[in-house]
Amino acid sequence: MCDDTTELENASFLERVRLNRREVGVTAGVAVAAALTGCAASTPAATDSKATEGGTNGRRVEIETPDGVCEAFFVAPASGAHPGVLMWPDVAGLRAAYETMATRLAAAGYAVLAVNPYYRSSKLPVLANFAEWRTDEGRAKIAPMREALTHEAISKDGAAYVAWLDAQAEVDKAKKIATTGYCMGGPFTFRTAAAAPDRVGVVASFHGGGLVTDEPTSPHALLAKMNGAALICIAQNDDERQPEAKDALKRAAEAAEIAAEIEVYPAQHGWCTIDSPVYAEPEAEKAWARMLATFTRAL
Repeated sequence: MCDDTTELENASFLERVRLNRREVGVTAGVAVAAALTGCAASTPAATDSKATEGGTNGRRVEIETPDGVCEAFFVAPASGAHPGVLMWPDVAGLRAAYETMATRLAAAGYAVLAVNPYYRSSKLPVLANFAEWRTDEGRAKIAPMREALTHEAISKDGAAYVAWLDAQAEVDKAKKIATTGYCMGGPFTFRTAAAAPDRVGVVASFHGGGLVTDEPTSPHALLAKMNGAALICIAQNDDERQPEAKDALKRAAEAAEIAAEIEVYPAQHGWCTIDSPVYAEPEAEKAWARMLATFTRAL
């Protein structure tokens, strides 16, 4: 997950990038600087229903769950019904970066719901950006909120969000729903698919943490409860720490007869999130393209 271990690894990686900036070139240095300052995600958070980029409409919504009311951002093409997608953000929660990412996905032809996973503890905004989580104050704020995200809580939430999507006119109920998750949200996609197997047709995990554990409820063990396809994009430093995880995922997918694409990317944990300090555009674009290809094939 986005924890102290990955943060230390990413800090070391960024220091190497700074030291080798002359060797890697000006473009890479500019990209790192943009990510560090948050310039990659400058779109302000949405507060009301409004037109967004690419012929889409986005709005803040509230969703009733068994444990309360979740604030979320819902965005879809301006007309018609489209496959639904549930987006789980990383440890820093729902913010402008994920609203931007959700809007881009909607412009590709999907009805996207990006949720506030911390609704039990806080209304939006929780944090403004990933940089805020990296501070001592940000981590202290998030730590107790994460404790409420038990396996059971996420399963209940996932089922509630899928049901909410199915109730929207912008969602094509004849198509399966996909769920995407980043970092902390990666394993949440597995729990969502297991909680709503008749509706979820794709799980897409990007630098997901804790996908393979020794617990009976380990995310990889839940592949047996899914009906669909899986895209699992693994960060290089996560693979270095747990090299056996990818093989366990492959075995579990084969046993469950799940079509799974499992790949280690030459990028750091967090590389797909646009306001992450280790955002890596070429590899993020590759993962994005693989996601769209999986959606086209399986939804």
